[in-house]
Amino acid sequence: MSSKIKEILARSNPVMPVLAVENVEDAVPLAEALKRGGLTVLEVTLRTKAAFEVIKAMKQVEGVTVGAGTLTNVGQLRDLEALGTDFAVSPGSTPQLLEVGRLSSVPYLPAVSTASEILKGMEVGYDCFKFFPAAVSGGVSALKAFYGPLPNLQFCPTGGISASNFREYLALPNVACVGGSWIVPGEALKKRDWGQIEALARQAKASANAG
Repeated sequence: MSSKIKEILARSNPVMPVLAVENVEDAVPLAEALKRGGLTVLEVTLRTKAAFEVIKAMKQVEGVTVGAGTLTNVGQLRDLEALGTDFAVSPGSTPQLLEVGRLSSVPYLPAVSTASEILKGMEVGYDCFKFFPAAVSGGVSALKAFYGPLPNLQFCPTGGISASNFREYLALPNVACVGGSWIVPGEALKKRDWGQIEALARQAKASANAG
């Protein structure tokens, strides 16, 4: 399952939009706008009541990979398996999530913020992690420090990532992609300004390539 997560992270380069979608009717036009902007790997957080239905709807958009974020327990992972979700991401990890996630049909990306958490994940076979909350956990400096003793690991930093700093993360050899919510501002989603969202996605893609 590690190779599958690596493949997903590689495809999400440079940015995996992190989405909190309240209304199911916004799911398809949002996914289509992001796809037009060049971002096709999407993380739908399980923070809203509509999240599972949003994932189900987005999965109907051809060429889009749809995962679930804010996974906090094994029960949710089982529900995501039944839904056929493309991947799952948690804001942390537990021994049970690490073990069940390792064997799940849904590729699972656990989050870490310390070296000790990384080693616990490595013990059961993980070599790809979400780094969260990135900004308050040391940001670019922390990831540089991890690279010295742990050069074979890959990270997707999330939390405090923005248009102004995401290229600093992408420049690191152990960062496969970044996760960020700035691509879909709350006000733009509320207004259903798909043009603005497409433009922000396209801008992020172009900015990363220019770097």
